Amino acid sequence: MMIRITRDISIDENNVREEFTRDSGPGGQNVNKVATAVQLRFDVNASHLPHDVRGRLARLAGRRMTEDGVLIIDARRYRRQNRNRQDAMARLVELIRKAAKKPKRRRKTTPTLASKERRLDTKHHRGRTKSLRRSVTPSEQ
Repeated sequence: MMIRITRDISIDENNVREEFTRDSGPGGQNVNKVATAVQLRFDVNASHLPHDVRGRLARLAGRRMTEDGVLIIDARRYRRQNRNRQDAMARLVELIRKAAKKPKRRRKTTPTLASKERRLDTKHHRGRTKSLRRSVTPSEQ
């Protein structure tokens, strides 16, 4: 089964593995008995994501990406296992959606003539202020 990310991108559910562990968060005595925390693993290299999306995903993931290209998302916000699974999957989809957006190219701009003049005026003003702070020598009195 495929998980739809964008109109053009979808990932195979077989590339996503879930492991359940006991959580140290809220839950009272139940926390010692039920594995509610979810560790979602997504193999980026085995997926059919476009090459540029993979690169941006690795940059966005940061330390959550292993050297082998496996993205790990820990979800332990909620007391219910099912809710943590949904949270982990939603975070994965959101991360891939962010990576799928192509960044805008930076257009070089030049400062306007007015901004150059303003900058020079403030420099001259600042210089005048500092020159007035100098100690006066006897010959200048």
